[in-house]
Amino acid sequence: MKEAGTSSKILQGAFVLSIAMVLSKLIGTLQKIPLQNMGGDVVFGIYNTVYPFYTLMITVALAGFPAAISKFVAEDAALGGQSQSGRVIRIASLVMALSGILFGAVIYFGAPLIGMIIDNASVVPALKASAIALLFVPLMSGLRGFFQGYQNMMPTAVSQITEQCVRVAVMIILLVYLTTVGASAEHIAAGALFGSAAGGAAGLVVMGGYWRRYRRGRHPVIRGNASTGEAREIGQKSRSLLWSMLKYAIPICLGALAISLVNLADTFTVPRLLKASGAGEDGAMIQFGIYNRGMPVVQLITMLATSLSVLFIPALAEAKVTGDRQLVADRCRLSLRWFWLVGMAASIGIAVLAMPLNIALYQDGMGTSVIRWIAFTSAGSALSIISAALLQGIGIVKAPALHLLAAAAVKTLLNLLLVPQLGITGAAVASVAAHFLAAALNIALLSRRTGLRISAGAMLAKPAIIFAGMALAACAAMLAADALLSALGLHARITA
Repeated sequence: MKEAGTSSKILQGAFVLSIAMVLSKLIGTLQKIPLQNMGGDVVFGIYNTVYPFYTLMITVALAGFPAAISKFVAEDAALGGQSQSGRVIRIASLVMALSGILFGAVIYFGAPLIGMIIDNASVVPALKASAIALLFVPLMSGLRGFFQGYQNMMPTAVSQITEQCVRVAVMIILLVYLTTVGASAEHIAAGALFGSAAGGAAGLVVMGGYWRRYRRGRHPVIRGNASTGEAREIGQKSRSLLWSMLKYAIPICLGALAISLVNLADTFTVPRLLKASGAGEDGAMIQFGIYNRGMPVVQLITMLATSLSVLFIPALAEAKVTGDRQLVADRCRLSLRWFWLVGMAASIGIAVLAMPLNIALYQDGMGTSVIRWIAFTSAGSALSIISAALLQGIGIVKAPALHLLAAAAVKTLLNLLLVPQLGITGAAVASVAAHFLAAALNIALLSRRTGLRISAGAMLAKPAIIFAGMALAACAAMLAADALLSALGLHARITA
């Protein structure tokens, strides 16, 4: 009976967290569209230059501690205790608060130096604005991990949605105000990044409320004055606990860093290379903004793939435990086939509809050819995400991170080779190559470890008919819509 209740609680928590994550990611992704519409391509370019760096610093500041907190609290709860969980959250909160202050200060005071490395001084105000969020986000994330350890996902869900809603609301309010008063592009971008700090503060307030409610529900523990020997013993236990948490947290942090580094490759190479090609600071930011137009649509596909991939991990782990090698290979093959079909279908759809999507979302057709290239990162990302999840399901957790690091290195190298020749189209081609490389490395390792055999005909030849039909249908729909709008006299108004 207790096991059934626990399983029900896990499923309920997973459902709540999944819904919150999807809504949160959806809000966070779609907010880039009004940002470009209201701020323009220069602001959009500055924002997309700074945001991956901000994400990287958040990852480093968190250092994998939220997952470690969750694990150690869950173990303590399983043993019926609360003393260790209290020590876990105190130690981790102190470390995360200090790391947040440290890395926030590094970004804030090091912003001019980072601007020099990127070779664009217009990013400096946005970097300083983003640094403020590091005062709030690490503590908020630590508290989320604490409640997740007790399988209580509601605080995380509520704080995630609150954080994103406040972030987007503050961003739009500041966009309206700063554009109205005629602020410069770099200060408008800084206002947009300040929304992250406001969202982090709001999320921390929500988590603080749940923490106070939790504390009121506990029986207070009466402690006397500890002797010198007891104090020394407590100190030793705390250091041992911190070391145990670090050993668990650091590999998680490294895996998250690998994902951030793929995105960061563009930040440190594309604007600099565009400027070196004669675009100038504002011109480089305009081009970088246009380059990022396709990202929100592609990120919706990536978000869907990430959400669905976690469903395959337990099924594969179960098959591996039973020792059924054929079942493992069959489930891997089925998963890869489905994600390939979904990812490639999305890529073809976005590529065919790139022009109307570009006009509908960004009010002009600039960079449509780049969006067509970026579209195919959907297929590469979908394969990379599911293959990484399958590797995790059979107990291989470090290799996907290493493969992402290799992809980041190749992305950087291809940017250096292609951007001077092809501009932002070269960066888009490099992105497609990097994502498919990560997927290929994952699938090759998966094949070696599971005996998986993939038929080129099953993956390419047979789906090609479906993909061709979809492309033709999308083209027909686009032409029909264009003819209808022209007949109604609306075409010129939309494309103006």
